[in-house]
Amino acid sequence: MKVKEVSKLTGVSVRTLHHYDAIGLLAPDQTTEAGYRLYSDDNLATLQQILFFRELGFSLQKIKELLDSPSFDRQEAFEMQRNMLIEKRKQLDSMIQTIEKTIQHGKGEYLMTNEEKFKGFDFSQNPYEEEARGRWGDKAVDESNKKAAQFGPAFGEEMNRIYFKLAKIRHLDPKSAEAQAGIEEWFNFLNKIGTYSLEAFAGLGQMYVDDERFTKNIDQFGEGLSVFMRDAMGIYARK
Repeated sequence: MKVKEVSKLTGVSVRTLHHYDAIGLLAPDQTTEAGYRLYSDDNLATLQQILFFRELGFSLQKIKELLDSPSFDRQEAFEMQRNMLIEKRKQLDSMIQTIEKTIQHGKGEYLMTNEEKFKGFDFSQNPYEEEARGRWGDKAVDESNKKAAQFGPAFGEEMNRIYFKLAKIRHLDPKSAEAQAGIEEWFNFLNKIGTYSLEAFAGLGQMYVDDERFTKNIDQFGEGLSVFMRDAMGIYARK
């Protein structure tokens, strides 16, 4: 199959397939004299494996390491991925139950405990780790992960608490004393698990808006929260 046919079949963009080829992750078995990439059934099986790994949060570098390993066994990998997806489904089911209880709690139909409010969240994996490594390097991210691991579940609970707190005041002027006090708490929290200069803090805030993954994750606490945080972080850094 030519690259456009593979793209149409799988939903993976031509640009992404070219990138996978360029980094040696998925090289087509054949290339015509005219330069067209031709993908075999074996290539498609490898692509399927890559997409399962990506869905599970594996970085491209890690996937390449696994596929290039002499001990790699495709069938064993599929079985492992199945088990991981089952665990992910269990986590999602737990989160769905949590949000259903939250809705009932908001309507006064169910009294929710603080422990129940955070059931199902899993912060053992960072969905933005690959990008963070690309931007700030392995050493910085490894140190940050090590510090975060020391906090255990309390890390996620504290992060959510600050998000919810900021969401409640997101309609205020980002320059207001209350908004700046809230964003300072966020700055101090981030510096518990990493080292953020004021410039880096402002840059991170801009990324909350520029990167749709960050925006989607943050705005689940309140529509427009990412923009509010971006503005407040920029003001805090300048002052």
